[in-house]
Amino acid sequence: MKKTYITTMPNHIGAFLKASRLFSELGINITRVSYNKAVDSHTLFLDAEGSKEQLEQAEEKLHEIGYLQNDKADSSVVLLEFCLKDEPGSVTDVLALIDEFHFNISYISSQENGTEYQLFKMGLYVDDAEKISAFLTRAESLCQVRVMDYNHAEKVYDNSIFYNSFVSGIARTIGLSEENKNELLVNANLAMQLLDEQGLSPYKTFDSIGKFAELLAVCRGGAFSPRITRHAITDNTEITLIEPPCGSNTMVIKSGNEILFVDSGYALYREEMQGILHNLFPEEENLYQKIFLTHADVDHCGLLPMFDEILVSRKTAECLKLEYEGKAGFREESPLHKPYVRMCRVLTSQKPPEPEKVKSMWGTMDTPEDLLTQIGFFDFGELHFEVYEGKGAHLPGETVLIDYGHHVAFTGDIYINLKGLTAEQKEYNQYAPILMNSVDTDPKESAMERTAILQRLGAGNWQIFGSHGYKKEYSVQVEQ
Repeated sequence: MKKTYITTMPNHIGAFLKASRLFSELGINITRVSYNKAVDSHTLFLDAEGSKEQLEQAEEKLHEIGYLQNDKADSSVVLLEFCLKDEPGSVTDVLALIDEFHFNISYISSQENGTEYQLFKMGLYVDDAEKISAFLTRAESLCQVRVMDYNHAEKVYDNSIFYNSFVSGIARTIGLSEENKNELLVNANLAMQLLDEQGLSPYKTFDSIGKFAELLAVCRGGAFSPRITRHAITDNTEITLIEPPCGSNTMVIKSGNEILFVDSGYALYREEMQGILHNLFPEEENLYQKIFLTHADVDHCGLLPMFDEILVSRKTAECLKLEYEGKAGFREESPLHKPYVRMCRVLTSQKPPEPEKVKSMWGTMDTPEDLLTQIGFFDFGELHFEVYEGKGAHLPGETVLIDYGHHVAFTGDIYINLKGLTAEQKEYNQYAPILMNSVDTDPKESAMERTAILQRLGAGNWQIFGSHGYKKEYSVQVEQ
């Protein structure tokens, strides 16, 4: 059994040694350590492996020695300005008083200004409002003191509570439970550690996570405004393309009286999508009967629990089953992709569908030898699809639908129309490559798969629906 401990260690020699001995005495193996003083001067992440009883004992002992992170919801940094005489030793009495109250100085700045006084700015980490009130009363007997407003646009004064303030800010923006805050905290740190080893600045990582979460949040409610277009295939068959600002497209095929969905975006926008879909198809009582899933990435699976039948390849069915059981899916097998995927699940409230709803229709669990392998057929209304499975360069289980009679293809993320992205989609799409290093499992082979799809198309004028961006119109000429 594995567990992540978020510890708050004193910044002195031997602090980590003390924790290490504690784990060793309990027979627990430490499998990962993450500490970056430039990011946070006290917080250290420990991944440990042991029995349930051993890990529970470790938690108790870490609490006893004061190493486990406590609830810091009421903690804050107070920025004070002390007006002191510009003479030797003038700050000593103030420092002695700070020490008496056991406050941590997280920021200090002073510079002479040509007068007989110096203005000392100090950031004090405070976890008790009553203590700071008492401190100010005492301090004002020594010198003039001014409480300064904290300006979030300026420098972060207290690195010792960086992680807490970082995650709390995201939680307020998007609305997260305490349990989900902890999950986000652990995976944000893991992403930082992995990307730091790849040469990416820690602050670039945290900035990207913060902006990604903000984009997800600002597109909710009335601000959720996907581009919606309708595309005629025959007199009785039409495809409605719904392109949200964040997440995958949702494509709805209506052929006669039948409706089939292809992919379904993020779970975060479930209510917004329900409203849009019922406006688009007001006459349909059984709207959520059947959906085809191109692959099992988080941004495609949001509405899956709402459907009666989820049609997938056998590999994708296995991936969804693993996630339902609380195990790592195929995307999480990559250490670089795992933190991003888990953060996405937390931020978007993703829940895997019940396995009974998932119908594995095509393919095997073996890896296809070819870049694109035909694994079956699928008829829906007037459409007659050949079903192809990619080699897994984007994600194992990736599936493509091609109708040669009507020149229509659904290509998932193997082939998308990059030139057809909206400005909002372009902004959203820039963060996954940063936080995952690449959106593909194998970027080089993924490029070869894209070429293989175009080569697979026959002569004629094609409508290609990728899972991001507008449809691609593609013409294949007959050779004379």
